[in-house]
Amino acid sequence: MFKRILIANRGEIAVRVIRACQEMGIETVAVYSDADKNAMHVQLADLTYNIGPADASQSYLNMDALLEAAKATKAEAVHPGYGFLSESSEFAEKVTNAGLTWIGPLAETIRQVGDKDIARAAMLPSGIPMAKGSDPLTSESHAIEAAKEVGYPVILKPVAGGGGKGMFVAYSEEDLKNILQIVNLQSIKFYFEHYIEHSRHIEVQIVADNYGTVIHLGERECSLQRRNQKLLEESPSIGLSPEMREEIGALAIKAAKSIHYTNIGTVEFLFDLSNNQFYFMEINPRIQVEHAITEEVTGVDLVRTQIHIAFGEPLTLSQKDIEFHGHAIECRINAEDPDNNFLPSPGKIEFYHEPGGPRIRVDSGISAGLSIEPDYDSLMAKVVVHGRTRGDAIKIMQRALNEFKVEGVKTTISLHKRILEDTSFCTGDIDTQFIKKRLPAYEQTPPKRKLKDKMDLAALINSSMYYA
Repeated sequence: MFKRILIANRGEIAVRVIRACQEMGIETVAVYSDADKNAMHVQLADLTYNIGPADASQSYLNMDALLEAAKATKAEAVHPGYGFLSESSEFAEKVTNAGLTWIGPLAETIRQVGDKDIARAAMLPSGIPMAKGSDPLTSESHAIEAAKEVGYPVILKPVAGGGGKGMFVAYSEEDLKNILQIVNLQSIKFYFEHYIEHSRHIEVQIVADNYGTVIHLGERECSLQRRNQKLLEESPSIGLSPEMREEIGALAIKAAKSIHYTNIGTVEFLFDLSNNQFYFMEINPRIQVEHAITEEVTGVDLVRTQIHIAFGEPLTLSQKDIEFHGHAIECRINAEDPDNNFLPSPGKIEFYHEPGGPRIRVDSGISAGLSIEPDYDSLMAKVVVHGRTRGDAIKIMQRALNEFKVEGVKTTISLHKRILEDTSFCTGDIDTQFIKKRLPAYEQTPPKRKLKDKMDLAALINSSMYYA
């Protein structure tokens, strides 16, 4: 097994990987920017290495600085976590070319699934259903014609990127023309998909070793979203019958095998509620923010599994070994003000008390006295609960959120409380429009940007600091 792993990340995912390594007897290297010198992941790791200033482009996104840190600390492998460079085929390639092990899928796989247009094309021969889509758009006139062909409503998506960034929905040609005022089709590759408005967002966790074995660990319900960005996830989905669950699991394995996928990943689908049809969206070639709920219902440690696979070990589990127990829910706690259009709320944490007690897990990388830095994503912590039933899990989560106390910055705790009190949520009557329909105050339209802000949009889409 590896003796030392460098974690090319920060925050709660860096802490999560450190803890898994500690259980496996593996030493860890924490990298940090000047802004993170007192961060929790730095305090917990065996070795630490400064990689530059707070600006992520000069630190956590600086491939040369990360490789220098790995070389200086004699690390044998690199775990990218999620966000930042986790989906960079270039970085994965540089890591392996430096003689280190990349803890994730192969660079060529990341390259293939990172481009949604290429990924969709790769799925076609396997017969996996997909919503009608377009080729990459080349001009405004091409976009208008392509939208007519695909059929309104359409969702305009960047070919690269993720986490709901840079997506726009047009219900008419007039909508589309307004959107094209802030989208530069020459600098960013976009394409259309037919927008399935009444749908659930369902994803499946896959695990694949280097010897052709692929299994799935069930599905996660990710329909609770704001502007295409996930807020709350649960497993299993209350909206699927046993037959549907078997179908989507088989589709996910088929998708993974069609591109010879290795390590862990997530296959994402839209479930059209009008015809009970699954439609392939994309494959995320990394650990997901919401991986903990899968761990809770299956008992499988996904980070440790990643490390074992990267070391070259075959899977010791088969599909028949996977059993699902109870129901898990995760709430993402961000340093944002939900009552002020989710304005980021950086600053020093004056008081911080995490919930505890039976069946509650909190994954975080912060504590009282530390600061939420404005340079990075606003995710502070993830509250994960596991109940015997969905109703049980909801009650446990309500207790957990009531116990969670944070002073010094605004958080999304109040929003999650409102979601959990909503009768439609409690009965399972949810879809991707839930926030818009049931809590419209939290789905405000962002201020319209002027034409000069096209470069701001490009920077947002091309950034790897935000994740799904």
